[in-house]
Amino acid sequence: MHGFRKLRLPESGEAIKVVDGRLCVPDVPIIPFIEGDGIGPDVWRAARRVIDAAVEVAYCGYRKIAWCEAFAGEKALKLYGELLPEDTLKAIDQFVVAIKGPLTTPPISGYRSLNVTLRQELDLYACVRPIKWIEGVPSPVKHPEKLDVVIFRETTEDVYAGIEWEMGSDGARRVIQFLREEFNVIIPEDSGIGIKPISERATKRLVRKAIKYALENGRKSITIVHKGNIMKFTEGAFAQWAYEVALNEFREHVVTQREIKEAFKEHIAGRLIIKDVLADNMFQQVLTRPEDYDVIVLPNLNGDYLSDACAAQVGGLGIAPGANFGDYHALFEPTHGSAPKYAGKDVANPSSMILSGAMMLQYIGWREAADLIYNALSLTIKSQKMTQDLARHIDGDVKVLRCSEFANEVICHLHHR
Repeated sequence: MHGFRKLRLPESGEAIKVVDGRLCVPDVPIIPFIEGDGIGPDVWRAARRVIDAAVEVAYCGYRKIAWCEAFAGEKALKLYGELLPEDTLKAIDQFVVAIKGPLTTPPISGYRSLNVTLRQELDLYACVRPIKWIEGVPSPVKHPEKLDVVIFRETTEDVYAGIEWEMGSDGARRVIQFLREEFNVIIPEDSGIGIKPISERATKRLVRKAIKYALENGRKSITIVHKGNIMKFTEGAFAQWAYEVALNEFREHVVTQREIKEAFKEHIAGRLIIKDVLADNMFQQVLTRPEDYDVIVLPNLNGDYLSDACAAQVGGLGIAPGANFGDYHALFEPTHGSAPKYAGKDVANPSSMILSGAMMLQYIGWREAADLIYNALSLTIKSQKMTQDLARHIDGDVKVLRCSEFANEVICHLHHR
């Protein structure tokens, strides 16, 4: 254990452990945090104060978090001379649960994305985003309250695997030649080439996690989103493998939409409905029939698109939390970017970061503290007190708060149950 180069551990606290397939969380767990770049320090400071206050209110001091700063992005570059040091990966691996702010990947860094790299290096294969409207948040749709979904997006494969060659490069020429000679596939010589891997193993573990989540949290349906009518052996296979997991591993708990339509109606009660929708149609469905969807499972690229589109319906990325899960490891994060032009100005909306912290508390079993945060943030927004990104969309009397002031208001509402 430990063996870090520059990372300093807190004086007290213990590591979260995995025992018999379950998290074993001490009363004072060590949890690594990464401030992030741009507005990261602003929103993280706000969120940390809210998280600590909620834990104090819920458990009166017998539980608390021993925070341990880890580094990635610009701060890591100054301290280690690299954007993603081994210390950080080791800390998240050893302490199991961590939280981070938004990160910026410099274009000349050699990384495609620090966020993608963290997911791949730590095998955090499920990006999970609960998307639900909070009353009082301005929305571009008439009935944002109808959308209440949890998106499970695969994060290690698809085009995000980064297997590609630039147009005109030796690699591109060789791939084009190989495809022409071996498979009689003709690709224009002036093409960039990318490969889209989707595997049975990665698909099934994602779907397995989504179904377990749905059953444990009383959700009503799983929707498999894919473009299998065109990409039959990647996204089509994704849908096929998803159904195999549902029917082979959870048969007593699920029913397919086809079975409902045919002769299975007497067995529907209490079962999780499994259905699938083509990706292009799904963007229409979440606008026209959002109430029909619950847990949504997608490959990487489509999951990225749809999660942002759904977030827009409930007020935007500033209000949407996120997490990356492996089998047991978890890294929580806001869904927005680092917005460097607002860095240090104390104007950013910390809601996504705060809600991601609440997700983290829920994950480690501290539901009382998580519920306090959800309730307090909701009360703050209902009282028409919000940051400028939300306030500018409201006509009428609204109090515009700075990032730190918004955190103060949320903390005040923690005592209102």
